[in-house]
Amino acid sequence: MLTFYTALGFERTYRQTKPNPYLAMQREGIDLHFFGMPGFEPADSYGSCIIQVPDTAELHRAFASGLRALYGKVPVAGIPRMTRPRPRKNAEGLAGFTVVDPGGNWLRIFPTAAASSRPHAEGKLTQALDNAVVLADSHGDPAQAAKILDGALARISDASAVERVEALAYRAELAFALQDPFRASAVLKELDGIPLSPADREELAETLAAVSELRGNY
Repeated sequence: MLTFYTALGFERTYRQTKPNPYLAMQREGIDLHFFGMPGFEPADSYGSCIIQVPDTAELHRAFASGLRALYGKVPVAGIPRMTRPRPRKNAEGLAGFTVVDPGGNWLRIFPTAAASSRPHAEGKLTQALDNAVVLADSHGDPAQAAKILDGALARISDASAVERVEALAYRAELAFALQDPFRASAVLKELDGIPLSPADREELAETLAAVSELRGNY
């Protein structure tokens, strides 16, 4: 935990090894405290908290840089892992992201003000993507999220290129989270075949960069 949070830019403010392990870490206005429990399995953790920050994108970039330095990539599957900022329809459209740390704790990070929410398209495929994000990123059910998104991708044929790329990019991320490299490869191949205008590429710049990094998970 100390190594992980140090990579995310936190500093140790307290550490105790005996009689009971305890660790306190701090970054700017974020204070996190942890205790050790013999026999505890991180995958069984119920630990969760909400952290509000002025700019989720800025914090995500900092965390991603630290994770790349520690692991050589941003892990998207297993424990630990991190999602990337996406609008959450169950949080008034705020663009949140989630960090699952080595102890299995879920850090749910959102912007402090509703004004930071960005406009979101209302196409049918985007609506399906919104539902999938809630299921996987908020409720921790990537399998059901993948099922919903697969159905929408197969059924909806009139989505814009931008909508389809966004949906496929998230479906690829889900495939990695589910440790299904064959499905990930097929989804990325479909994504690569979508013709994009310069304007589309500019709008999708962050998504395409994230897809490029996903390929490093092969």
